[in-house]
Amino acid sequence: MPYFTDIQDSLNELLHWADLRHEQGIDVRETLASLRRELKLGRAKLEQSKPDAKALAREPNGLDAIRALRPAGPRKLWDAYPGAKRLKSRMAGAWLGRAAGCTLGVPVEGWPVEDMARLAKRNGQAFPPTDYWTAHPTPDRVQYEKSVVQHYLRGSMKCVPVDDDLTYTLLGLLILEEYGPNFTTEDVGKAWMKYLPVACTAEDVALKNLKAGVPTKKVGEKSNPFQEWIGADIRSDPWGYAAPGWPERAAELAYRDAFISHRQNGIYGEMYFSAVIAAAFAVDSPIEALKIGLGEIPRGCRLAKDLQWAFKVVPALKDWRAARAAVDERFKGMHVVHTNNNACLTVFGLMLGKGDFTRTVGTTVAMGLDNDCTGATAGSILGAVIGIEGIPEHWWKPFRNRTQTYMNGQEWFRNTEVVERFLAVAERTWRE
Repeated sequence: MPYFTDIQDSLNELLHWADLRHEQGIDVRETLASLRRELKLGRAKLEQSKPDAKALAREPNGLDAIRALRPAGPRKLWDAYPGAKRLKSRMAGAWLGRAAGCTLGVPVEGWPVEDMARLAKRNGQAFPPTDYWTAHPTPDRVQYEKSVVQHYLRGSMKCVPVDDDLTYTLLGLLILEEYGPNFTTEDVGKAWMKYLPVACTAEDVALKNLKAGVPTKKVGEKSNPFQEWIGADIRSDPWGYAAPGWPERAAELAYRDAFISHRQNGIYGEMYFSAVIAAAFAVDSPIEALKIGLGEIPRGCRLAKDLQWAFKVVPALKDWRAARAAVDERFKGMHVVHTNNNACLTVFGLMLGKGDFTRTVGTTVAMGLDNDCTGATAGSILGAVIGIEGIPEHWWKPFRNRTQTYMNGQEWFRNTEVVERFLAVAERTWRE
């Protein structure tokens, strides 16, 4: 539920009155024109306002300033790149774990918990889910003009179906291959212009600003109220895959990508999960990786405080329902696709999952909010820890070694090749 429901309700009521009087033949144009002027002025005032100096000092947008505020932490977990052979299973686990968590979440993205539970009961399935959904109330609904919901269901899957979470991972791979690990935010903008036909929320604003000729350093700020939503967070994975065992480097790559569309906690979300994923390749516990990731974001930022809260309260949580209730209470009013509330659900999913892949992605998706995103991230992190051997085959065999995206000229990928290409990028990152 939004923070300012009273204003939203008042505006809705006003528009209902305008509809009624218009239908009765009354001229409402002057009243509505006045309202539009006031709304435009209010919007401009809010967009131009800035946090005070103390808040900006605590939550900066520059990489050097962010790094100056980090807590102590391991920046690099290996002295040298261990080689593709040693990492292949973990890379496959990370990519296919991400694909599985995302694909499970897409059909019920943003659904209330009880609606998901009713779907499971109607399908005769366990809840939290232990496999892909077998039926859906709108199987013909189209996703990104490529896949219908039916393609995300058990028995109808022919590949990893289209989703933005996975498309951005593969777009990151293309950026790394085309521009190298020293790519710039300007290079990210060029890749977006080349490959992205559509985008959502913050990314949509940034892409439109790029097309309008707004300088790259400003496209994430101009007309963008979504600067702290989850869009950058879901772009974390390619940078963690490109810098396995090197959290600091992964966070740096993530920063350059995130800056094109996000600010402050939006940036930190991508830096945090990139660092976590990088660490996950070098540790034996997803919880250890989650804690290492905190070393790459400002210790006093809202996201860091929220994550520390999640670590603190999880031992007292009775189950995943209690976890969701705790998030609802702490983040009352926050949008369902914000970075911070979803980051805490991702942490809860991994901690309650206790290293079991099915339990982890099922629990994460069952907790709701932006659950294709949280399911994907949890699957990626745990997959990097346990490797492909730790993921039951029913999660990845139905993909038939293929992934579909909506990118211009880059619609199809083979999953085995995605793994090999990320391993090559990782070697290059360590070498350079």
